[in-house]
Amino acid sequence: MSLGFYVNLRRCIGCKTCQVACKDRHDLQQAGPRLRRVGTFECGAYPDVAMFQLPLSCNHCERPACVAGCPTGALFKSDDGAVLHIDDRCVVCRNCMTVCPYGAPQHDEAENMIVKCDTCKALRADGRNPVCVDACPMRAIEFGDLDELRARHVDAVRELPALPAAGITDPNLLVDASPAALRGDFREVAL
Repeated sequence: MSLGFYVNLRRCIGCKTCQVACKDRHDLQQAGPRLRRVGTFECGAYPDVAMFQLPLSCNHCERPACVAGCPTGALFKSDDGAVLHIDDRCVVCRNCMTVCPYGAPQHDEAENMIVKCDTCKALRADGRNPVCVDACPMRAIEFGDLDELRARHVDAVRELPALPAAGITDPNLLVDASPAALRGDFREVAL
């Protein structure tokens, strides 16, 4: 079984509610790491300009570079497919941050530890969704068995010009892309 996220970019309005809910759930400082990040991208040139929002977290890859790059075994792929972190084994070498093409592992300076999305494992143990899924007012994020997500969202893609090539780590991410997100002339903007 492989667990993963589905993100509908046609629905995402960039409100960052998923990002805030995740920070709150994991008690992260306001200026600290963001385990789910909403990026804003624009593409084109006047008068043909478009914009899209891309909410990303750890993609719980099939071949996670962070796990392969961790010298202590602090990062591992669990039986349910989630990529998890064991705080007590981590020496904060930051190698996982260097090798992950998605920037998922992050350094929490206040705690001096590496943090990353754990798919809200404690919530899932109670039969609930990750907090980002339930927080999204547009219902743009889903989480679950990747085969079931593929069956429900047959038009979803794994490749976007704004993302690293899927062949690098085989991410468990499906995206219902907006036309703007499929364009290659994108640039990330800070809002």
